[in-house]
Amino acid sequence: MGPADLVVRPGGVRFAGVTFPCSLGRGGIRADKREGDGATPAGVHRIVGMLWRADRMARPAGWAVPIGPRDLWCDDAGHPAYNRPVRAPFARSAERLRRADPLYDLVLLTDWNWPAARPGQGSAIFLHRWRRPGAPTEGCVAFDPADLAWIARRVVPGTRVIVEG
Repeated sequence: MGPADLVVRPGGVRFAGVTFPCSLGRGGIRADKREGDGATPAGVHRIVGMLWRADRMARPAGWAVPIGPRDLWCDDAGHPAYNRPVRAPFARSAERLRRADPLYDLVLLTDWNWPAARPGQGSAIFLHRWRRPGAPTEGCVAFDPADLAWIARRVVPGTRVIVEG
């Protein structure tokens, strides 16, 4: 582990010499992550993308991609696009990325179960803003919006996210 790694523990995330409070999955941290268990998967993951709402905030980094009105994330384990971005209209189960609430105004994408998604292993482990301090996620890692923005300005594609169980 080095200072350029995001080290995730139940008590917070350490990155670049700073510890940030965070919220984790309602199912805790699990090495045997399964679809729908609400757990944050233990292990070493990498940041593979950054999405943001250009209509709500300034671009957080030069490599960030704007979230459009038709952008979705497929969570249908039986579909070939499982755990990948898709566009509306989409006839299968998918999560809307352009939400009415600010939860996904800034999203760091991880390589959990990606690029070769295995059905049943869970999809879309993101780093995003929290609903409120301590409120559990569906498996993602969530932060105070200001802390997430600080992190987003400093991570690069390939930054390791080490989730300790």
